[in-house]
Amino acid sequence: MSETKNEGDRRPESFHAHHARGDDVESSRDGSDSSSHASEDGNDLDRYSTHHSMGPDAPVQPESSVIEIPDEVYDRLPSHRKYVIVSLLSFCSFLAPISSTSVLAASPEVAKEYGTTGSIINLSNALYMLMMGLSPMCWGPLSQVYGRRWVTIVTAVAFLACSIGTALAPNLAAFFVFRILSAFEGTSFILVGSSVIGDMYRPTERATALGWFLSGTLIGPAFGPFLGGIIVTYTTWRVIFWLQTGLAGIAAVGTFFLLPETIYHKKIDDLVGYSGKEKGKILWSMINPWRVIRLYEYPNLLLAGLASSALLWNMYSILAAIRYVLNPRFNLTTPLQGGLFYLAPGVGYLLGTFFGGRYADIVVRKYIKKRGMRIPEDRLYSSLPFMSFIAACMLVYGWTIQMDKGGIPLAVIILFLQGFAQLFCFPSLNTYCLDVMPGRSGEVVAGNYVLRYLFACASTGAVLPAIDAIGVGWFSTISSAMMLFGTLSVLATIRWGRKWREEIDAKKKAQRYRQRQALRNGPLTAAGHDVGEAAAEAPAAANGGARMTTPVMQQRKDEV
Repeated sequence: MSETKNEGDRRPESFHAHHARGDDVESSRDGSDSSSHASEDGNDLDRYSTHHSMGPDAPVQPESSVIEIPDEVYDRLPSHRKYVIVSLLSFCSFLAPISSTSVLAASPEVAKEYGTTGSIINLSNALYMLMMGLSPMCWGPLSQVYGRRWVTIVTAVAFLACSIGTALAPNLAAFFVFRILSAFEGTSFILVGSSVIGDMYRPTERATALGWFLSGTLIGPAFGPFLGGIIVTYTTWRVIFWLQTGLAGIAAVGTFFLLPETIYHKKIDDLVGYSGKEKGKILWSMINPWRVIRLYEYPNLLLAGLASSALLWNMYSILAAIRYVLNPRFNLTTPLQGGLFYLAPGVGYLLGTFFGGRYADIVVRKYIKKRGMRIPEDRLYSSLPFMSFIAACMLVYGWTIQMDKGGIPLAVIILFLQGFAQLFCFPSLNTYCLDVMPGRSGEVVAGNYVLRYLFACASTGAVLPAIDAIGVGWFSTISSAMMLFGTLSVLATIRWGRKWREEIDAKKKAQRYRQRQALRNGPLTAAGHDVGEAAAEAPAAANGGARMTTPVMQQRKDEV
């Protein structure tokens, strides 16, 4: 096994178990059970039977955030096939972020055509970021229930359609609507792509793969304005979105033919045998967006999300303002000249791809050797120095621009360095989300993206008014302070994250124990009804789950 030992002395819940409905089928370690599936077209890998995923109304509720994943799960695909999938997903993840920033270099031209201002066009970008923040609450649970492949295919086709709509938008309202819908669909590439990498790679390997994948999500925002600047200098801004349409078409075809179903267990498989009404209620509990938000009862996940959010705030506050800040400062007159500044962080992101994820995996292996076990929080050590470095870069960047010191060379160097440093932070934080709760990785990643893109939305919307009000130096100081707060959040997660997880798991275990005790004792009310049965049903009802059926109750009594 690659994960030498699991964390702590307690035994994690087994990935395999008897099915909760009492059919007495036990999964074997090699996955050769009655619930494993493989489709004839080769797009579906072996899947594994488990009951841990069924949510708040599960007949057998998990009491630990840590489950054991069979090592053979990571060997279902050969290495060359994994490389193809990572390359495809990195390309797909390039689309939504490039769409978020490619129009920045053309904002004045778009505003002129629709008879509005640059601030209003920036508002469309802020709403784009807002939708990127909200949509993971939908795609995360759906990818856990129905799998990664079909969610990606459906959203790729929808993103293609919305790109065409944006290119043809006849008025400002249509432009806003299609931009927002593009964000809703496009974020699934980023979210589901991270989950696919978690499905394919062991914890000691996945940060390297994730670094390559994330290069698309970061290079997109940086190179988008550069491409937009070239296009709008020589032709109309609508060509930006026709280019996006062509790229979206390639993504849709690629995902259909090259992306297999990588998830090792679809939650929808747990619903076999339920009646229509019961099935609908339990299915809603599985895909309910609130599941994603409830994960923040774990403080470690909240702090990791805030650290990621500080990075996105920093990133988009720089990118959204480059043309409005640097062009006037250095007397640049064309969109192309302003767009060249975006190459500096873009090259930093590209070079960081070769080192950031690999370094995070090296740190993990170092601490496994040191402790004799793998603790997910150890991975975060790799991000600490680089987050502090980005905070320093923001101060230098803001105040040298404010005081007109250093000229273009210093601005370019700082933009490059902070871009390079970000590729040492994002693989560490993103992979932590995959490591810390393997059975719900899609939802954990979704929660992280919800928070980070809400901050990106706030940054995009606030940067220009704030710079006008207080100057680029003080705004960069605020961004630097947020980066320091993110650094402290990571430090706190490293120090207390494991303790917090165990405390929350212990509370859930105690609550479950009380429910089982009430079910076993079965005290009668004055009317002669079994309140133990009612107590068992109450948590499910409170969470919108299905009413427990009599056979399930009997099975739970047998388990006790």
